[in-house]
Amino acid sequence: MIYTCTMNTAIDLYVAIDNLKPNRVNRTFDEDYQANGKGVNVSIMLQKMGIENTALGFIGGFTGKFIEEELTKQGINSDFINVDGITRINVFVNADEEYKIVNQGPEVGQKDVDNLLQKIKTIPKGSILIVSGSLPRGVEESILVDIAKICAENDVNLVIDSSSSIVLETLPYRPYLLKPNEEELAHLVGKDMPLSEQEIIVYGKELLYKGAKNVIISRGGNGAIFLNDNHLVNVSSPVGEVVNTACSGDSLLAAFIAKTMENAPLDVTLKYAVATGASTAFSKGLSDLSNIAELMKQVSITNYRGD
Repeated sequence: MIYTCTMNTAIDLYVAIDNLKPNRVNRTFDEDYQANGKGVNVSIMLQKMGIENTALGFIGGFTGKFIEEELTKQGINSDFINVDGITRINVFVNADEEYKIVNQGPEVGQKDVDNLLQKIKTIPKGSILIVSGSLPRGVEESILVDIAKICAENDVNLVIDSSSSIVLETLPYRPYLLKPNEEELAHLVGKDMPLSEQEIIVYGKELLYKGAKNVIISRGGNGAIFLNDNHLVNVSSPVGEVVNTACSGDSLLAAFIAKTMENAPLDVTLKYAVATGASTAFSKGLSDLSNIAELMKQVSITNYRGD
């Protein structure tokens, strides 16, 4: 069974307007409301791929109810904890330029944190838990270490997609997979951007040495680099018109997990994952998967080590 955990859920409101002017009523000509948060995105993409999963995390108020209802409509199970306050609404305005307004959301109390950890303790042995995204107010970064301990004790495969440097403290508990992007990797190891390909490989190997079982570094238009003890693989990206990169990494991660669940060969898994991430980047929202086969034809694999 697969579980996702989104502690800072959101509704993303996308609006289009000819231009944004101060001190006047600005009327949009297009709008779209989407249940969001990195783990929520992973849940949605997994469901599109036919992989059953359950979404965990925190929601609050009428906006939180919207997220829960949207997932139910898509056939996704959820077991959220309702907190005081209102789940945030982020606003993305496409005008003469792109404007991004990201809200902080409700504060989460210790009782709610404890309840979430209790839910995680009940996840069955052998399951996959994907913890993605930022942390809400009131939740200490150390919760990632607490979750890693629980997963190690209960034989749950932990996947972490977080920019927090405390991810390094989870490594002694042997997380199954880390998925930083280039910028997040640089932050984890205390280096400045940009990183060269060789630096990405060196720092990826450091994460393996410290305890991670698998690492995928997503690189946007440059594809991805995958590492474990047996493989070091560079994966190119398809070419296309980039519309929105916000959820591309979530799509890549979901696709990787989906193909791993199907026991697909590593090269097929990585091609599918990068193609799916690119498909989302080339789309207004999350990919509908209709162009994955064509995009995969553009993806090349370079094995530096292993088969």
